[in-house]
Amino acid sequence: MFRLDGRIALVTGGSRGIGRSCCEALGAQGATVVVNYVKGEAAAREVADAIAAKGGKADLAGFDVADSKAVDASIGEVVSRHGKIDILIANAGIAIDGLLLRLKDEDLERLWAINVRGAIACARAASRTMMRARWGRIVFMSSVVGEMGNAGQTGYAATKAAVIGAAKSIAREYASRNVTANVVAPGYIDTDMTAGMTDAQKEQLMKVVPLGRTGTARDVAAACAYLCSEEAGYVTGQVLRVNGGMYM
Repeated sequence: MFRLDGRIALVTGGSRGIGRSCCEALGAQGATVVVNYVKGEAAAREVADAIAAKGGKADLAGFDVADSKAVDASIGEVVSRHGKIDILIANAGIAIDGLLLRLKDEDLERLWAINVRGAIACARAASRTMMRARWGRIVFMSSVVGEMGNAGQTGYAATKAAVIGAAKSIAREYASRNVTANVVAPGYIDTDMTAGMTDAQKEQLMKVVPLGRTGTARDVAAACAYLCSEEAGYVTGQVLRVNGGMYM
C-alpha cells in the first residue's frame, strides 16, 4: 500500500528534521524525491545519498521559498528535468517566538514570507503540471499551535493557521482536476525546534500529551506519505493531526 512508483515529489526544507524524514519516506515508497534546501547543500546531498543507498532516486533543488521568482524558476527547472511534479510537501518553515508586546514587524514579515507566502508560491508553481496531468498531491505543514494557539507564539501560530485556510481553499479550487490539498499538523516533535527545551519544560509538556511522549519526525513523515498516496485520493481539505492527543 501507499506506493509512489513513478511519482515526482518535491519536499521543501528537505535537508533536515521533518523534511528529511518526509524525503526518506517518499523515497522508500518509490517516488523520485527532489530535496529542496536554501543553504545546506551538503545536508541535502546527504539526504539524497541516503535515499539512493536504499535503491531510491533523488535530486536536489536549491532555492529560497520566500523568493517567489526563485520558486517559479527552480520549480520550472525541476519540471524540465523530470517532466512533471506530482507531489509537493510544503514543509519549509521557521519559528520566531516572543510575547506579543515584543513581536517585531520584521519578525512577523519573515514568518509570513516563509511559512505562508512561500508555501503558497510553491503550491502555485507546482500545481500547474498537476492540473495538466489531472493528478496531484499537495501537503502543507502546519502545527498544533496553528489550531489551539500558544502563549508567546502569536506570529508563528498565525502563519500556521493561515496555511490551513490556504489548503482548504486550494482543495476546493483543484478538486475537479483530481488534485488534493491537505494539512499535517504536528504536535511537539523531537527536532531542532524542540531540542532547546529544558527537562522541566518537557516534563510539563508531557502532562498535556495523552500518549505521554514527544513525537518523531518519522511519525509525521508517515502521515505525509499516506496523504501523497493513491489510497488518499478521496481525502482533501483535511487536517491530519500528529500530536499524541494534545489537541483533538
